[in-house]
Amino acid sequence: MKKCNFISIIIIFILLEFTFPSLSQNLDDLLNDNTKSINYIENTFKTTRIVNGHSIESPDKGELVFIISHDFGRINQGFYEFFGLDQGTIRLGFEYSPYSWLCLGIGRSSYQKTYDGFIKAKLLRQSSGNRNVPVSISYFGDITLNSLKWAYPDRTNYFSSRLSFVHEVLIARKFNKNFSLQLTPAVVHRNLVEKASDKNDIFALGSGFRYKITNRTSINGEYFYVFPNQLNSDFHNSVSLGIDIETGGHVFQIHVSNSQGMFDRAFITETKGNPLKGDLYFGFNITRTFNL
Repeated sequence: MKKCNFISIIIIFILLEFTFPSLSQNLDDLLNDNTKSINYIENTFKTTRIVNGHSIESPDKGELVFIISHDFGRINQGFYEFFGLDQGTIRLGFEYSPYSWLCLGIGRSSYQKTYDGFIKAKLLRQSSGNRNVPVSISYFGDITLNSLKWAYPDRTNYFSSRLSFVHEVLIARKFNKNFSLQLTPAVVHRNLVEKASDKNDIFALGSGFRYKITNRTSINGEYFYVFPNQLNSDFHNSVSLGIDIETGGHVFQIHVSNSQGMFDRAFITETKGNPLKGDLYFGFNITRTFNL
């Protein structure tokens, strides 16, 4: 069992500092609100999620977002299980931004009775005007706790074995008023794995898009590619497709996915549904924003 190595966070920040010279100046603008001559690009995505994965978006300063996420069972189970509607998993989550550049979130999923907490920090914002920045970049860091009863309670079990960590860099660009694209390099660290041959650290690359079809609706899709020779042969890459519908203060997202888990460690490393065999889960997200 390995302990989580936070050196990766430092490396990410160093690389971003050298790769994007305007990063420090951009952060100063966020903190000092010196933005009169800069046109920041808004609404790259409609909500903080593309489908399951996080988007570049965060609540505005002082806003609280409540998210209800629900996935039913596999569609290919047939009429007896009412095509999966007799089953389901749910996640309830809250996200709050104490500052315009920082978002904090917590959640609880019925999948593996998991608690999660995360931070999302804006590092760079796409803009035009006096400063032309082609992309937006945020850092996402997540910790999850599996609270299932121990499978082998008679042996020595450690609390740290329940923990997993995710680090992601969210890189997004809004190309025009209709189309946005995001890339998400990710590393997942699992403190405890099932077999000694299993890897604790899993590296993946996510991608997602949004295409706006009306003023209040869009088509969203995402795909997470896990690099080879890291997971067992029964694993499948996560793929999801959905529709966003804005209804006043709510955003209603309807989607299908081969992933049952609704937090990053689960859908990146534990997706076993084969979409070619109909192993798809129908689900939805309901997002409600409150101004505090």
